[in-house]
Amino acid sequence: MSSRVTASYGTWRSPITARWAAQGSVRLSELRRDAGATWWIESRPDEQGRAVIVRAEDGGTPRDITPPGFDARTRVHEYGGGAYILHRGTVFFSHFPDQRLYRQDPGREPRPITPEPPLPAGLRYADGRVTPDGRFIIAVRERHEADGSVKNELVRIPTDGSAAPRTIASGRDFYAAPRISPDGRWLCWLCWDHPLMPWDGTELWLAELAEDGSIWGARQIAGGPSEAITQPQWGMDGQLYFLSDRTGWWNPYRWQGGDEPQAVASLEAEFGEPHWVFGQSRYAVLPDGRLLCAVCEQGVDRLVVVERDGRISRLEGPWRAIWMVVGDPGRSDRVWLIAGAPSLPASVIELDLASGRWTTLRQSVSDPLASEWISSPEPLIFPTDGGREAYAFYYPPTNPEFQAPPDERPPLLVFCHGGPTGHVRPDYNLGIQFWTSRGFAVIDVNYGGSTGYGRAYRERLRREWGIVDVRDCLNAARYLASNGVVHPWRMAIRGGSAGGYTVLCALAFHRVFAAGTSYFGLSDLEAFVRTTHKFESRYLDRLVGPYPEAQEVYRERSPVHFAHRIEAPVLLLQGSEDRVVPPEQAELMVQALRARRRPYAYLLFLGEGHGFRRAETLQRCFEAELSFYAQVFGFTPADQIEPIRIENFRAERLGP
Repeated sequence: MSSRVTASYGTWRSPITARWAAQGSVRLSELRRDAGATWWIESRPDEQGRAVIVRAEDGGTPRDITPPGFDARTRVHEYGGGAYILHRGTVFFSHFPDQRLYRQDPGREPRPITPEPPLPAGLRYADGRVTPDGRFIIAVRERHEADGSVKNELVRIPTDGSAAPRTIASGRDFYAAPRISPDGRWLCWLCWDHPLMPWDGTELWLAELAEDGSIWGARQIAGGPSEAITQPQWGMDGQLYFLSDRTGWWNPYRWQGGDEPQAVASLEAEFGEPHWVFGQSRYAVLPDGRLLCAVCEQGVDRLVVVERDGRISRLEGPWRAIWMVVGDPGRSDRVWLIAGAPSLPASVIELDLASGRWTTLRQSVSDPLASEWISSPEPLIFPTDGGREAYAFYYPPTNPEFQAPPDERPPLLVFCHGGPTGHVRPDYNLGIQFWTSRGFAVIDVNYGGSTGYGRAYRERLRREWGIVDVRDCLNAARYLASNGVVHPWRMAIRGGSAGGYTVLCALAFHRVFAAGTSYFGLSDLEAFVRTTHKFESRYLDRLVGPYPEAQEVYRERSPVHFAHRIEAPVLLLQGSEDRVVPPEQAELMVQALRARRRPYAYLLFLGEGHGFRRAETLQRCFEAELSFYAQVFGFTPADQIEPIRIENFRAERLGP
């Protein structure tokens, strides 16, 4: 039996190379059922991040439907989702470069059915459904005008492209989830207005749907400014289901034509999640009236069955992260999932409800890690400011071939998720295992403001962004250090988008971390509200305060104005085509750090947007981060990588 090699944390050799971590994981999304087949989208880093629609006939092998040269992605709200529609084997999808809607009949090439927009990519479509007779698509359209204004609306689109889309609902700032009843008589949808975000308050509307695709008699049946409705869908019996957080938790409700919707089940757990993208589906209405649901309890997903009388039973399975649940109108015995676990890569799964057996149709990783290389997350509840508790998942260093000297404690990476209204799940994450297999400890924090823990926890960030999230990340690190789990002077913090903002605030306003990495993070809140896209242009009203009334608060919370306080080295990574957090945010921070001669490194990736998609970009980011921490913490990595230059950096011993 071979013994482990003793070597310092950070220097361990790992089979998870930067190239493998970048190329090895395909993102699975937008699961559907149609025409006796399962469909989904694969976002492939090794194809420049192209999104491909894939189809697997029952009992058959998955095959690509989207031909080369096409990219099935929509830019509505910039985050997209709901990029394709199915009807009896015919696919309608948004093509990323021009944002037109294309029709692809079986065995034929795609052809556009919406007109060329006046502005490049100026007419965008998402979240559509086809009427039962196949004549029309009802979808969300986002219209970008020459004066810079953006209009959102519901439109009717002939499926044969014989006429231009026609608006059927407008006047609200945002629309989502148009859903047609099985008999084609009714249309429901969600809508909301600034300054609300869809997890603050939405309205569920219902109207009669005419044969020509027009609507009449529209009325609100649920929701309001303090109730977030999400994921409406029809049962085969004509009853309308949806998720509401009116009790403080996203639970399922049913509307049967009366004045007030009825609760289907009640749990202090989250059946829903924030509406960042279109086309979400966390539950399936089975033909026999039962619901098969993914439920998040303490940040971990489980499957439950809800009977028609409201009784809830847990469905056993290995999954701890469940992204989608869909059913088939003709099957009460099966459901389909996109799900995973810390040792199980995200997969498209067909689940037999009677036997509990499942079949994997596609796995996101073709060559998964052996179990001995996987760092298993430990749920952590830790004390934070104000006598409260916050949540995280702790991943210890794990490598079957190496061990550290007995008197050494590992460096720590604190991961801050984006959003900030979102949360992390305990899933198979090469982006974490890359670090733990080299001897880093990782803590993935669901700070106050995260979802998955109820509305009260979600609203801890109201007017407190840049404070509560930062302190929770600080306290997570302090908790581990004070208990002797990690080295107190070798702790770094990293995050993307809103998580990048948390990183910069932690470095500017506190002295806990020895380094920080910001992926496309905010640095100047005032500049952000002036330049970001419509969907998030009023997001900070609740997170910080209304602008410009709270202008002074915006300035006080903007790290760019406090670059002189930053002592720890900063790595900034940014995409040139980011429309959510424009490159200006990183460049303003670079200018401030350079002027104050603070240590920093900056990489700009041409052609990348908000959330890097290309394998070569992802690989360079892994290598740059590893080089960055190696220089700051003073170790030599086992990998042969291109070093990154840290401006104004002078290596010195870390300590008090």
